[in-house]
Amino acid sequence: MKAICWYGKHDVRFMDVPEPEILNDRDAIIKVTTTAICGSDLHLYNGVIPTMQSGDVLGHEFMGEVVEIGKEIKNLKKGDRVVVPFTIACGNCFFCKRDLWSCCDNSNPTPETAETLYGFSPSALFGYSHMMGGFAGGQAEYVRVPFADVGPIKVPDSLDDEQVIFLSDIFPTGYQAAENCGIKEGDTVAVWGAGPVGQFAIKSALMLGAERVVTIDHYEDRLDLAKQGTDGKVTTINFDDTEVYDKLKDLTGGRGPDSCIDAVGLEAHGTSPDALIDYAETKVMLATDRAHALRQAIFCCRKGGTVSIPGVYGGLLNHVNFGAAFGKGLTFKMGQTNMHKYLKPLLQKIEEKALDPTFVISHRMKLSEAPEAYKHFNNEKNAWRKVVLTP
Repeated sequence: MKAICWYGKHDVRFMDVPEPEILNDRDAIIKVTTTAICGSDLHLYNGVIPTMQSGDVLGHEFMGEVVEIGKEIKNLKKGDRVVVPFTIACGNCFFCKRDLWSCCDNSNPTPETAETLYGFSPSALFGYSHMMGGFAGGQAEYVRVPFADVGPIKVPDSLDDEQVIFLSDIFPTGYQAAENCGIKEGDTVAVWGAGPVGQFAIKSALMLGAERVVTIDHYEDRLDLAKQGTDGKVTTINFDDTEVYDKLKDLTGGRGPDSCIDAVGLEAHGTSPDALIDYAETKVMLATDRAHALRQAIFCCRKGGTVSIPGVYGGLLNHVNFGAAFGKGLTFKMGQTNMHKYLKPLLQKIEEKALDPTFVISHRMKLSEAPEAYKHFNNEKNAWRKVVLTP
């Protein structure tokens, strides 16, 4: 079969690879009908996530048709259309039973590196390094899905692939980010990053009752998109030409946002002194992550507020003003999305037309065109927002 494979920094290829096989009675084989390139995939493309190996199959946002199932699979049958969550979870461990699916104890078969770096291993992920299990991803014609009795969700024929594909990651991720804010009526939520996850965090914050959402980015197309269909409840700040802290104080009567969402993560951009220091330190391996957006979120959040972090971080952060977090009594909520918790409720919202997830799509391409798409997505973020691929 054909798949998109990683061969190093800025080197992804459309290659022939062996077709997956059933290895466990709880496996299923999915014929991929739609997949996508996630902003998190760019961290792999840029070589900042460790333990990738040449030839690894990429992709953690995918859906398709069930073509084979293991003997223990009772909830699926051949021919079912399913969306697959990007986190892999067993459904039976301490964490899964508490809806902490992304902390599953049993899905990562290679936890040693994660345990060394983090103390404990989170769940395995599709197509996202051997530290996270080494599972082949979904930018391929076929995928083996472990624990398929608790992961994939069947989708109705009344919804097309593009309406539901983002249940695989970015819609639940944005929703969890907003939910983690504990939004109350009248709240102002600030969102750093107007990429796809940021866009879904904005929509979700409004669904959960925020009075106003302030979006911070410097790509005008993305800022314009954030305001569409929100009845004036979204205000935007271009960090290239406005002092973010001062503007947020002005918008909140001097108090600061009630919650701040960092939907940027470890490759934050900026032109302030701390951002320039980040660039220099990561170039010479004195830092692993560029934390500019997170620093701003901590500094701007009101006293007693919440900082929610859906943006991916992989290692150690330099120059983070933790004294500000302590002094203001901030609450932090973060982590990979507990996907399984959100699949059915958010599918219902799509069916009820509360949100049309297709609004984030900027490009539709063939799987064979993915290497070119990665290049453009990485370098031209203003125009290249979200790429969906068909094998």
